Amino acid sequence: MDYLKNHIEALIFCSVSPISEKEIHDCLNEMFDTEVPMKDIGNCISALEDHYQKEESSFQVYKIGGGYQFLTKPAYQASIGILLKQQSKTRLSNSSLETLSIIAYKQPVTKGDIEQVRGVNCDYSVQKLLNKELVEIKGKSDTVGRPILYGTSEKFMDYFGINDLDELPTLKDFASSDNEIGERTSEDSDD
Repeated sequence: MDYLKNHIEALIFCSVSPISEKEIHDCLNEMFDTEVPMKDIGNCISALEDHYQKEESSFQVYKIGGGYQFLTKPAYQASIGILLKQQSKTRLSNSSLETLSIIAYKQPVTKGDIEQVRGVNCDYSVQKLLNKELVEIKGKSDTVGRPILYGTSEKFMDYFGINDLDELPTLKDFASSDNEIGERTSEDSDD
């Protein structure tokens, strides 16, 4: 079992994006030229998760984006934050984030639909998101002119650390039951 676990560990380590159990299964089947039971793969992944959870290492195996990937532990967030701040040239602009949000929540969506919500031309933002592979072309609309439909990609899931679009926050997640700015509370009254 350690032999199989070591191969799975190597596959997760070398994969540039989260690797699914099916991808691991297919790879191992081809390598060993035999059917490797999915149950054994699942047991090895669980053993790896336990191993790195206990070890004094700076990373562990996380299930993310529909697969598994080595990521750093939360205790090292501060030093990683500094590094990411220094590399912020690759960050998304506010306009790109707004465009990406519209695509994520309304997908599949045309550029015209995005521009209607934003109120400005979004050619540049959409192109940047395509270049960063956070969105992809999902097809063409059946409406007049057959405009291109955009939607989020697997890389979007990785970028935001989610496994499914259902994990996106909903409007109620942003609603506050506390008083809003400018509203008076009973303590504020002059009475």
